[in-house]
Amino acid sequence: MEWTAQISRPLFGPLARDRRPIRPESPTAPNNASSLRRPGTSGRSKAWAAILGLLQAAVLSGCAVGPDFVAPEAPLGAGYAVGKPANITQSAPIAGGGAQRLVSGRDIPGEWWRLFRSKQISALVAEAVTNHPNIAAAEAALRQARETTEADAASFLPSATLSQSVARTQMTTAQFGGFSQSSSSSGPTALLYTLHNSNVAVSFTPDVFGKTMRTVESDFAAAEYQRFQLEATYLALAANVVTAAIADSSYASQIKVTRDLIAAYQKQLDILQKRFELGAVSAADVVSEKALVAQAQATLPPLEKARAQTRNQLMAYLGRFPNDDKGEAIDIEHLHLPRDLPLSLPSNLVRQRPDVLSAEAQLHQASANVGVATANMLPQITLTGSGGSQASNFAQLFLPQTSVYNLAAQLSGQAFDAGKLFHQREAKLAALEQAEAQYRATVISAFQNVANALQAIKHDAETLRAQVAAEKAAAESLDISQAQYLAGSTTYPTVLNAAQTLLSARLNRVQAQAARFSDTAALMQALGGGWWNRLDETPASLPKPTDLVSTLPIAAAIRAEAEEHSRAR
Repeated sequence: MEWTAQISRPLFGPLARDRRPIRPESPTAPNNASSLRRPGTSGRSKAWAAILGLLQAAVLSGCAVGPDFVAPEAPLGAGYAVGKPANITQSAPIAGGGAQRLVSGRDIPGEWWRLFRSKQISALVAEAVTNHPNIAAAEAALRQARETTEADAASFLPSATLSQSVARTQMTTAQFGGFSQSSSSSGPTALLYTLHNSNVAVSFTPDVFGKTMRTVESDFAAAEYQRFQLEATYLALAANVVTAAIADSSYASQIKVTRDLIAAYQKQLDILQKRFELGAVSAADVVSEKALVAQAQATLPPLEKARAQTRNQLMAYLGRFPNDDKGEAIDIEHLHLPRDLPLSLPSNLVRQRPDVLSAEAQLHQASANVGVATANMLPQITLTGSGGSQASNFAQLFLPQTSVYNLAAQLSGQAFDAGKLFHQREAKLAALEQAEAQYRATVISAFQNVANALQAIKHDAETLRAQVAAEKAAAESLDISQAQYLAGSTTYPTVLNAAQTLLSARLNRVQAQAARFSDTAALMQALGGGWWNRLDETPASLPKPTDLVSTLPIAAAIRAEAEEHSRAR
């Protein structure tokens, strides 16, 4: 669908008025990723192609009042950072510590989570998008919007009503102002007769000022909004599953580190206890070591609580109840950190982000609603015709002499309404201005999200490098302090401080490792998630086909009831 005029005012800065109109289409990169869901639809349905053709025919044949919509371009001069950001991050000698390179202009893979090379993550995402109710709800909302569009598009064509009636009537000649001419009667005569009536009435309202076209345009924009809401739901769910699985692995690693250190501290306490019994160390040293063990043990419950809650959240993303947890988990040490990261051009971001495209669809709908409100203020032409047969005997129906017909044309318009329709249109104009502002805000937030993700990738790489060095230094410090304590050249509090420093350093290093994987997922989400490279829609999101039965309401209702009873059985 292509619209040929700009919206009421520029969306981004004074130079926006110089932009050329662009087509409101999604990115058209080839579909290289296989769908994780059940077999779906390829491209747009034939019904939707028919609707688009009908809209174009209406535009060519009629005069549609109201603004014509053009999808806004990316804001001129927008970028992700001041100056040119660094393309390569720092590295660290540890799993997940490799350097990452930003490749400007590279396309986002549809199944971006496969960049981690984890079969477990891929399986979790597949289960989530198949089972989570939010996906089914988004598809149902999309189908509802498309069905509404199909229903309103029927107004482009005439409608016909078939009626069949029989009436038994008694009346008198008095209502005609006459009396019987019979000499035996001095008053009105009663008349008793039966009338059979078979009639077909056809009504058509030509779309002279484009009310129907703008209504269907508004419906179509609403359907596009729901389509991109489905993509946003899919993207958010996939990203949440990945980050939850990474967080779960991080908590598991922190718990393991803490337990290993507690075991080492306990071993040291046992040694000190024996040496105390031999009189080689003081009771203060033993008590201090016990305090260290207790402090380390106190850090375990919060970590275990956090992991348990993360597992519950992961089960919710998978569409499971908490008691359905089967223990699936990933090992952060075995995850692959992608070396090359795609970075979309700023000019492409507004065509990729589902939230931006949803806001654009709302802007489109608000523009079409102004046209509907304007058309409501103008006269409307209605063409009606009816034809059939009337007879006093059923056998005489449809004979030439019993045929009747009626043709009529009506022009009607609101002559006075005390400003009602005027203010309704002004309200739609205010809604259009609101949608414009909300679209600008959404675009700004989109660029902010990408900028934040890029900064996180850069600085978290530096953090991991520093944490690895800090952990190494803390381990060496503990070894040295323990050796000095055994040699009698330092006090035991020095050993305790070194042990506490090592525990904190290792926990911080594990957190920094997980942050690098989470940052990669956040960047993929901020760039739109590559939805244009996969197929997320299924037949559940498409309107039912319009066949011959569906154009006959009574037959369609009978079929629907039969299908409902069949499903119930």
